[in-house]
Amino acid sequence: MSADRKPATAHTVERNSAATVPQDQGDFERVARGFIADIPDRQVRDEAGRVVMDANRYDFLDGSNPAPPSVHPSLWRHAQLNHHRGLFEVVPGIWQVRGYDISNITFIRGTRGWLVIDPLTTAPTARAALELVSEHIEDLPVTAVIYTHSHTDHFGGVLGVTSQEAVDRGECTVIAPEHFLHEVVGENVIAGFAMGRRALYQFGPLLPAGPQGHVDCGLGNSIPLGGPGLIPPTVDIIRTGEEMTVDGVRIVFQLTPETEAPAEMNFYFPDLRALCMAENCNHTMHNLVPIRGALVRNSLNWSKYINQARNMFGGDAEVLFTSHHWPRWGNEDLNGFLRNQRDLYKWMHDQTMRLANQGLTPTEISAALSLPEEFLANDHTRGYYGDLIHNSKAVYQRYLSYYDGNPTNLHRYTPTEAGQRYVADMGGADRVVETARTYFDRGDYRWVCEMLQHVVFSDPTNTAARELQADAFEQLGYQAESSTFRNAYLMGAQELRQGPPQLPFGQRRGMLIAMTVEQIFDTISVRLKSEDVGGISLATNWTFPDVGEKWTLGISNRTLYHSPGLHDDGAAVSVTVNRSTLVDVITQETTFVKEIEAGTITIQGDASALLVIFGNLDVFVQGFAIVEP
Repeated sequence: MSADRKPATAHTVERNSAATVPQDQGDFERVARGFIADIPDRQVRDEAGRVVMDANRYDFLDGSNPAPPSVHPSLWRHAQLNHHRGLFEVVPGIWQVRGYDISNITFIRGTRGWLVIDPLTTAPTARAALELVSEHIEDLPVTAVIYTHSHTDHFGGVLGVTSQEAVDRGECTVIAPEHFLHEVVGENVIAGFAMGRRALYQFGPLLPAGPQGHVDCGLGNSIPLGGPGLIPPTVDIIRTGEEMTVDGVRIVFQLTPETEAPAEMNFYFPDLRALCMAENCNHTMHNLVPIRGALVRNSLNWSKYINQARNMFGGDAEVLFTSHHWPRWGNEDLNGFLRNQRDLYKWMHDQTMRLANQGLTPTEISAALSLPEEFLANDHTRGYYGDLIHNSKAVYQRYLSYYDGNPTNLHRYTPTEAGQRYVADMGGADRVVETARTYFDRGDYRWVCEMLQHVVFSDPTNTAARELQADAFEQLGYQAESSTFRNAYLMGAQELRQGPPQLPFGQRRGMLIAMTVEQIFDTISVRLKSEDVGGISLATNWTFPDVGEKWTLGISNRTLYHSPGLHDDGAAVSVTVNRSTLVDVITQETTFVKEIEAGTITIQGDASALLVIFGNLDVFVQGFAIVEP
């Protein structure tokens, strides 16, 4: 199949030419303010010398280059802003490194060392940022790490700035909002394979960088290669208004659960008059549910928490910084920013539910709503990452579920079954493709995709349908202001032309190593092949010397269950193993047999009972099909 990218059609050129673009030149002044230094070759490498982040790939976004016809001009402007990178002084005592990860890492000067806020996605990018600060500001130890919330790009690089050993020795404190570790597991491990596959569409890391490919991720230009690590928090923040002095720095915390993340917090540095809004405020409309999938966010409470932050800290603050994008300086400017952000999330909530209570369905609501000019006027209230089309559906889903109330949609056919019927009823595949071409020529790309999805799902070998749908996806990507919509469309086009990516099985050891025994058993449970364990009932006892815990793990009614703090007298087998060794087995770095032979696992009883459990675990495929059956 052809892998060639197509130019923007006349319809796309016309649509993008008519698009509005924010005119606030202050954004370009703010994003460059306080610049100190850049990484010399603008590349970050891991310990093996592999390039994990290359800012040079996005040099086509140079500020003097006008938007090409294949990129929405407002998204192009936003991507140019995100392309600013390097070490920046926010105010005396606070520095950020931006542009070498999708997120920002912030350094606060303490009495003895650095307080690090959000250590990025991977250890190499976090380590490079620390080296940049050490070279140009001061070479100090990291005395504290603060995770603002439970998303990977805000904790995954922690091993690049400190170590578990340093934390265990009390040399570094790790601070996070309550329930942080629970939410990390829920979003990144339980649903990790499905979410990871869908994230390839949201972020587009497999797309080539360029005007006809990847230009931005909305929250930053791109994400680095490599897996995340994790050190569990040593201090949980449990209430709003809680105050701590960390390495001589006073901090006042505000918990904001169920906002941008299930566990999240803002905080204020009163002596620096600096407000960190985590990822609750950004220079974009955020997602109320990301297209990769996640728990639906509470847009009503999100708005209220922004208002609470404004009331608690807005009267005194002189600078506002966040986990993405660039800061805002001056009390008047930052309060206006907070007010607009507050109103955006409240408007999406209220207007969606107003129309829902009039009986409109999610699709009808998304078609009826459009951002008013008050929000279109600002860079930070437009949909470069989130999108009103998707966000209104998220609000509806939170209150009323995915079901729109029409019984037709209670038990729909699978895409393959429906596709076969549609294609037959419309006169066959050739007829559908021919008709779709007429709609493509008219510029009705959404309908082209709707029609051709039935052909592709009824016969994925139909090259004509695949190529035409890919062409339509591509044009929709070129027209999208939202980076996530653009990436999803272009990934769909790429996979129709090239097939899905061949990705290996892989469990995230970096997160598993920090998980509790209960969380490890939870991740195992979702892999049990229920159809293969009918009629089986057994219990196994587990002892974990390194964490001083004992557990029962068993099968009952085709389900894995686990009970803490006890052993079953009727268990078929008893296992003694360190939690860390179990992680090595789960991630396939070793096997039960090898560890038994090495003496690191001891077993008493019927070892075949373990095979009943671990021999019936499913293997997840990271490259499963999305735009084809």
